[in-house]
This record gives sequence, structure tokens and C-alpha cells, in this order.
Amino acid sequence: MMTGLRLLPWTTPDGKPCYLDQDTAHPGVLSLLADSVEASQLGSAEQVLAGSRAVLQDPAAGERAVRFALTRAAESLEDVLRIAVSRGQRIGEGDPDTGADTDTDTDAGAGAEVRYGLP
Repeated sequence: MMTGLRLLPWTTPDGKPCYLDQDTAHPGVLSLLADSVEASQLGSAEQVLAGSRAVLQDPAAGERAVRFALTRAAESLEDVLRIAVSRGQRIGEGDPDTGADTDTDTDAGAGAEVRYGLP
């Protein structure tokens, strides 16, 4: 992973990661969209977790219900892990001496470039 690239919360149609080249400190439309998608994915994961727990606590739940809950939970886990990796990489871009962010805003600006696949 190259410094300055943000891992986006979605992939290409063939499953490759997408990156946003963060070239300014001003948030651009794509960066704000990524923030919104992350928030939506985290909210969905909370709902999936609650639903999965309900299925697991129901002794009458059949195989279809358990499979459905597990499939949704796996999808949500994939989303949450991608968000965690992305945020962890951005935290690591701080000042190497102090570990603190050198810039208060890590989002990309209007001139940001999206990269597909490995950087």
C-alpha cells in the first residue's frame, strides 16, 4: 500500500480493491461518498449482527435461516474489515516521530484520483 492512498469501501466488479489518491487536505465528493458508504455499511453490520443473534437464539430456526444469517454476517464482516484496514492505514500516515496526524483532514480533495487494483 502506497502512502496517501485511501482504500475505498467497495471493490471493482471482479473483486479488486479500489483506492483514492488523496492529493489535498480538502474533502472531495468521492471521499465524502466513501465516508457515507462506510457509515451505511457499519449500520447495516449492526442490524445483521442483531438478526444473526436472534436466529442463533431460536431453537426452531431452520437450516435456511441459519445459512441466510451466516451469509449476511460474512458479507458484513468483509465490509467491516475493509473499513478497519482503510482507517488503520490512514491513522498510520501521521507524523513518524510522534504518530500524530500531520494534517487534521485525511480526506481527498476535488482533484483526487481513483485507482483500481493494487497501487
